[in-house]
Amino acid sequence: MKILMVFLLLLSSTAAISGDWKGKKAAVVLTYDDALGVHLDNAMQTLDKYRFKGTFYVTVSSEPFKARISDWRAMAKAGHELGNHTMFHPCDGSQPGRDWVSKATDLSTWSVQRMVDNIAMTNVLLTAVDGKSKRTFAYTCGDKSAGGESFVGQVMQSFPGARGVQGGYEKIETMDLSDIRSFMVMGDSAEKLIGRVDEAIKQGALVVFLFHGVGGEHGLDVSKEAHDALIAYLDKKKSDLWVAPMIDVVDYVKVRRKLAKP
Repeated sequence: MKILMVFLLLLSSTAAISGDWKGKKAAVVLTYDDALGVHLDNAMQTLDKYRFKGTFYVTVSSEPFKARISDWRAMAKAGHELGNHTMFHPCDGSQPGRDWVSKATDLSTWSVQRMVDNIAMTNVLLTAVDGKSKRTFAYTCGDKSAGGESFVGQVMQSFPGARGVQGGYEKIETMDLSDIRSFMVMGDSAEKLIGRVDEAIKQGALVVFLFHGVGGEHGLDVSKEAHDALIAYLDKKKSDLWVAPMIDVVDYVKVRRKLAKP
């Protein structure tokens, strides 16, 4: 343990000299929601090509997850994070534009305990797949309450960090680990995605991308070409960027904050 703390202290000191993000100017987290087949067939293939690791927020009732568990296990073994995105992807059906939410998955009718149990069982299933006891969480539809009562406190008892859906860049000192900001990608061009990265470098910040479909399979989609162009740009700018799964970034932020305390 002492050796680990010395290593983290040296790491933090180096980062403080060279930049906030492990000696890099900015950090990037690539997240993919809902456990889609295109995550395995399109997104992961490109990430592996450039040796980047992403965070895949898994809804375990997803058909592509149930049908291809061995592929998701291989993904985790390769270093990608399998994050918790609940079992049945419940959302608050009382919100405007949520007519598509079924009665069975309407968070406005759920209790907090029901949501907590749903999340906990998802963790059990994901651990059976990847063998890991620690991962991050992503709020379904960005919703943080069940039956009108917040479950954020309970989430943060089980996870070191949770990703939200509000856009914005994050700094180590100010980011809210219970609601990490992200930019949802909806038909964005390669130029727009790359512009987000350039802005993160300019600000010395973390930028989180929230993908659903990558070349299809979801209404919130981005073309494979635009996605792949972004990943290629990250590789081109790797001297300036730390690209890592959400769990690694959250752990790093916690260490930096701890070491910064007097």
